[in-house]
Amino acid sequence: MIDLNGKRALVTGASRGIGAAIALALAENGADVAFTYQRAADKADAVAKAIESTGHRAVAIQADSADPDAILRAVSDAVAALGGLDILINSAGIGHSGTIADLDVRDFQTLMDVNVRAPVLFAKAAIPHLSSGGRIVSIGSGLGERVPFPGVTAYAMSKAALTSFTRGLSRELGPSGITVNLVQPGSADTEANPADGPAADFQRSLTSLGRFA
Repeated sequence: MIDLNGKRALVTGASRGIGAAIALALAENGADVAFTYQRAADKADAVAKAIESTGHRAVAIQADSADPDAILRAVSDAVAALGGLDILINSAGIGHSGTIADLDVRDFQTLMDVNVRAPVLFAKAAIPHLSSGGRIVSIGSGLGERVPFPGVTAYAMSKAALTSFTRGLSRELGPSGITVNLVQPGSADTEANPADGPAADFQRSLTSLGRFA
């Protein structure tokens, strides 16, 4: 078990799925947790209650990750509520399917705003509050490394961008004792991509273990 007692974390996009699981795991290991959500206030409230049940503080912050001003406000609110910041988890993300030939430019821009620009802006806003021992972790996707089927080109591109971002930022912050890492999960059983969904069997066929995380 990791000892995170006294640590203060901000998790983006944590009203459900991987983000919610991360937020709860941080609290179970001792951290106070602030997290963002976009629309699902009821789900955010449930996550907050689950965090509080561990005996640690929970702060739910409504913020659209496509809005730069909302990102700045979210970090400021998290720091004010928790008294500082030690950990940033960039988990907020949106999916996109379809070919480049059929791509809607507005949808593409939103995808890039949330999946690429938001992690950069959250990190930029958080860095002044982090000290030695601080952590920034972004949640990417296995599709950022390989694209085994058509129709996810734009999404894969957005997740691939996080690789360079992570490598570059780690060079910038490493001398200050702050680590920067990227997690690239494969198919995970979430509300957005359930293990009993219409594409689940195909996704399982692409994995060595034949199952969802």
